[in-house]
Amino acid sequence: MKSKLEYIWLDGYKPTQSLRSKTQVRANFSGKLEECPMWSFDGSSTLQAEGNDSDCLLKPVAVYPDPDRANAYLVMTEVLNADGTPHASNGRATINDDDDDFWFGFEQEYFLWDPKTRLPPGFPPGGYPGPQGPYYCSVGATNAHGRDVVEDHLYICLEAGLNIEGINAEVAAGQWEYQIFAKGAKEAGDQIWVSRYLLERTAERYELTINYDPKPLGKDLDWNGSGMHANFSNGVMRENGDEEIFTKICEAFSKNIERHISVYGANNDQRLTGMHETQSIEAFSYGVSDRGASIRIPITTVQDGWKGRLEDRRTASNADPYKVAAAIIKTTKEGLA
Repeated sequence: MKSKLEYIWLDGYKPTQSLRSKTQVRANFSGKLEECPMWSFDGSSTLQAEGNDSDCLLKPVAVYPDPDRANAYLVMTEVLNADGTPHASNGRATINDDDDDFWFGFEQEYFLWDPKTRLPPGFPPGGYPGPQGPYYCSVGATNAHGRDVVEDHLYICLEAGLNIEGINAEVAAGQWEYQIFAKGAKEAGDQIWVSRYLLERTAERYELTINYDPKPLGKDLDWNGSGMHANFSNGVMRENGDEEIFTKICEAFSKNIERHISVYGANNDQRLTGMHETQSIEAFSYGVSDRGASIRIPITTVQDGWKGRLEDRRTASNADPYKVAAAIIKTTKEGLA
């Protein structure tokens, strides 16, 4: 039997990379990662190489069943130079977490987007629906827009074996969220990127696109932006039960603002205004149960005896989860050194 292997990678576009993919047909494939061969592509067509030296390599790092196609698999890859070294666009290779001590839960927000009207579903042509408020976790055609896409995406992610933990309609009309959790930074990044790929592909069937811009409706309008809140912990945070540990970590984050903002997504200044459940990009704060802070200390962490996680709320919806995780791991380790 022949199988279809969809190789997925990130291109070299700046400031926000895009997903690319192509299909390889293989006979007698068992579905195991070690059976996925290295492959190559024309990097000159993706801003990752020059035309006179155009070959880039695709190194498989994770494989999942592809429920949308018969006898098919999704192969997440990272891009290497022709000599086998990580390409400059390869954020996955920057993660320093080989023992999977860090766990990540990403809350991926996004807008469904109609390419004809250049607005989310639920927005009348050339105008706006009623003010935000009734759309969050809504039900009914008046307030919930695009549910078929969201339900199809949930189903296919679960069938693919991704650890998607939930979905909900978000604060603005046509805005939705799903959550991915993984024990390991690289696996969390792999699953976010594959889930984004499946979301884009699912939306194609409805002639919609996915808008990951952190503030697609404009900075000055009273509509929430889109984030990818990063919940994270390591063994020390999960096990020691010491408030001082969390304080040290938060203080380390306060000293490394540029390290994080530089990889937390393009146009994030439009979203981090100090309004709509955000802290200003010009400031830094942390606090228990504070959704207006840069870093929220969940009340459950406190109630569990200062054992648990932190939530960095600054991360934009279009950020690369690999680069986000790499920065969080580095700063957390510095804070605990």
